[in-house]
Amino acid sequence: MRITLLVIGKTADARLQSLIEDYQQRLRHYVPFELVIIPDIRNAKALSEEQIKTQEGNEILRLLTPSMEVFLFDEHGREFRSIEYAGWLQKKMSSGRDLTLVIGGPYGFSQEVYARADGKLSLSKMTFSHQMVRLFAVEQLYRAMTILRHEPYHHE
Repeated sequence: MRITLLVIGKTADARLQSLIEDYQQRLRHYVPFELVIIPDIRNAKALSEEQIKTQEGNEILRLLTPSMEVFLFDEHGREFRSIEYAGWLQKKMSSGRDLTLVIGGPYGFSQEVYARADGKLSLSKMTFSHQMVRLFAVEQLYRAMTILRHEPYHHE
């Protein structure tokens, strides 16, 4: 089982990028993990929100295979406590299917991406920048792995 985090656009802040890379390295100790960056849409300022979502959606869909289980980070998604997330992740890992988590662009996802997804996850009811969500997503994956291995990173 492989976990992929698909994101739109590169991380602009070098400090955040450094933290994301740190958690990526930690995660690879537990599970095959890859962060895939879809380049920002060119000339986005000349496009409507719907056009941007459609173009980003096409790029997301192009990278997905039928065998992947796909979950979108979305404000209307299912929320978990960290221990619950670890349990959910363990069930996904035991299924043997590759798991792809997707962080969309600033306007969300196209209807085609929502239709392809197997579900939605939410990190919080609060709104975070897409740059921060990347860090939170990889940190929570790492935390889940340490919970599953009964390692001391997470405290109740």
